[in-house]
Amino acid sequence: MAASKQKQGTAIKVQELRPGTSGHNLVVKVLNAKQVMQKSRFDAPQRTPLRLAECLVGDETAVIVFPARNEQVDVMQEGATVILNNAKVDMFRGSMRLAVDKWQGSIEVTEPATFSVKSDNNLSLIEFELILVDE
Repeated sequence: MAASKQKQGTAIKVQELRPGTSGHNLVVKVLNAKQVMQKSRFDAPQRTPLRLAECLVGDETAVIVFPARNEQVDVMQEGATVILNNAKVDMFRGSMRLAVDKWQGSIEVTEPATFSVKSDNNLSLIEFELILVDE
């Protein structure tokens, strides 16, 4: 059986992220991680709980919200430096959120980064509005 080819991402800084884009590789620090939901899933065979944590991640250019899901919650610990492979930008209520799909991307803990996070430039606080243009 042939191994499936995973699309490789492009190295990018947080400040360069744009709505609806994907295929990004980033090295970010986790500034904070707050678990916002944990509930039982009765439809799952092992009855594993569904977990969600809101994390604020960033680099030397900006910060953005990263909603960690299930196993990602264990990796996205406050103070950790992580590599987000093949990340995408999702929109939630008009603001950007960074996400890593469990089938398309990966999250790796790495050595602590030497950069200082620019926490006063939060891209998730920018509100976007979809405008349809008639042709």
